Order: sequence, then C-alpha cells, then structure tokens
Amino acid sequence: MCTLAFAWHAFDDAPLLVAANRDESLGRPSEPPVEREWGRRVLAPKDREAGGTWMGINDAGLFVGVTNLWTDVDGGGERSRGLLVRDALGAADAREARALVREAVDADRYNGFYLVLADARGGTGVDSDSDADAFCCWWDGALHETSFDPGVHVVANEGFDDGDEKSRWVRDALRDCESPEAWRSRARETLRNHEHEVCVHGDDYGTRSSTLLTVDDAGEATVEFADGPPCETTYGDPLSFS
Repeated sequence: MCTLAFAWHAFDDAPLLVAANRDESLGRPSEPPVEREWGRRVLAPKDREAGGTWMGINDAGLFVGVTNLWTDVDGGGERSRGLLVRDALGAADAREARALVREAVDADRYNGFYLVLADARGGTGVDSDSDADAFCCWWDGALHETSFDPGVHVVANEGFDDGDEKSRWVRDALRDCESPEAWRSRARETLRNHEHEVCVHGDDYGTRSSTLLTVDDAGEATVEFADGPPCETTYGDPLSFS
C-alpha cells in the first residue's frame, strides 16, 4: 500500500476513518476484505502470494495498516511485511501491537516499512475510562516509533504527515472536513488523484485496490472496497464488522 490516510479521534461519532490505496505488482494475487480467524476475528483483505495483508481491523477495535518505505538500506526482506500486519492484528490494542513489532524486527528480517497501529475504541482524554493510542513504527534497518495526536494523518512511501510532498498534499486535502460524511466524500476524490501520484498507473505496477473504512462510536466497522484503481473502479457494497 502506498497511500494511507486516516482521521483518528477527529470526530465524536467516528473515532476512526481510513482511506487507502494499495499500489502493487499488477500480477500479484489477492483477495478482498472478509471476516477471517487470524488468532482474533479480523476484517481484512489477503495477499495470496505470502499469506499476509496490507491492512485490517480486529474485534478489539485495533486497526493495522502498512506502506512500503523506500530506503537505500537492504533490510534483507526474508519475511513478508504483510505477515507482520497479520501478526499485529492478533493484539488487543495498539500498545500490545507495538511490543509485538519490537520483538518481530529482532526475530526476522524485513524490507523497509511504515506500520500504523491505531485504537478505534476508548478515548484520548484524561477523563476517558479506556485510553486509546495510535503509533507509527517504521523500519529502515533500525526501528523508529512515534505517536499520533488526534487528527488527520497520512503515511506514504517516503514519509508521513508533512514528511514528503504527497503525504502533505493528501493531509491538506482531508484535514478541514466538518463531518465523517464530508471526510469520506473528499477522500474518494483524493484517492483518484493522478497529479500527486495517489492513484498510480504503470505497465506492471500500479494502484491495485482502494479501501474506505469507518468505525463509528458504537464500535462497528464498515468497509467499502474497490478491486481496482478508484479512478475507474466502483466501490462495492459496504461490509460491516463488529
């Protein structure tokens, strides 16, 4: 996946909104999101080549998503990054998933990645009964971590938020929406953009699919999936998960 935008605790009635395009080799086989038993119940697509996934949400309300990190460092790539996402989806929350990632990069070799871990349940204030966290872990030969504040964030291949031109442009496009509905509507348009290479077309590589995920204040997740580039592919009927 090459563009992952999300609004985390930016709206009272939707603690998590995700808009993401997956860029991949055109011949790499995959399956659309369905409910799966991967240690926990999860809603996720599947990479049929390596058996992992590029994003998903589990029955504890933990969202995990990955983008490739372009780096000159040879990470070895002995294990698929998608399997790390699948492993992280077995965690109960973002903090547990972060600990799992720390152990994973010590045990196996991976190519560069950005990994988003975000709790869609709980609150972020001091009066909350259950604290929620969101982290970005990235690997470029060493593991780095940062936490996200509530708001709109974007992770791409060369940086996140204001770290590169594409992520900065996408974030600016999505950060001033007044409602979840407005955010989703603008996200649909943003994911179709070619000028900033959000939607990519190449001879053997390009945008393979697009996903819109909403988690409401009752903890129910809804996924809309386009099995192709969103500039020319219609999103399918919403799939619910709780």
